[in-house]
Amino acid sequence: MASVSVNEILERHGEALQLFTDRVHAVREDQWSAPTPCTEWTVRDLVAHLTSEQLWVEPLVTEGRTVAEVGDAFDCDVLGDDPVAVWDRAADAAREAFEAPGALRRTVNLSYGVSAADAYCAQMVADAVVHAWDLSRAIGADERLPARLVDFASREVGPYAKDLSQSGLFAAPVETAPDADPQTRLLALLGRRA
Repeated sequence: MASVSVNEILERHGEALQLFTDRVHAVREDQWSAPTPCTEWTVRDLVAHLTSEQLWVEPLVTEGRTVAEVGDAFDCDVLGDDPVAVWDRAADAAREAFEAPGALRRTVNLSYGVSAADAYCAQMVADAVVHAWDLSRAIGADERLPARLVDFASREVGPYAKDLSQSGLFAAPVETAPDADPQTRLLALLGRRA
């Protein structure tokens, strides 16, 4: 993401993690099997996905390991019997890894190749923001996203959003009204109807 400072990336990362954390803590016991806007996932699947994403940060950023070296360590049911506590630990560890001195100036080896760590962190912000909306919708929580996070995520995914649907991991962008608000436009870029 062009012209974004390390401090801004870290601030937005912390805010995005807190937003998702707030939603995870709001999940009722009877909602873990509820559907989400991610049609293949339940609430538990969605939280497990984000938790796994956080668990990857420490080995990739702090330890400098490759995806191949980490292997399938996080392909299992990472949530166990206490999904909220596991999420909290994973989010805290990811935050600490990205905040370590010089961490965002490193490179990381991701599934698609070598990337700057600050770009990886920016991608993680966008992922957490959009999935916070997914989780909010699934559990009936407030779906409004903070404007700063919407702006950051839009600037992050805007340049490559159309390519994401080709990966098979994202729905195709949906059309919006010309006067759609920024949050609606962001969600539509990633195949969601607000």
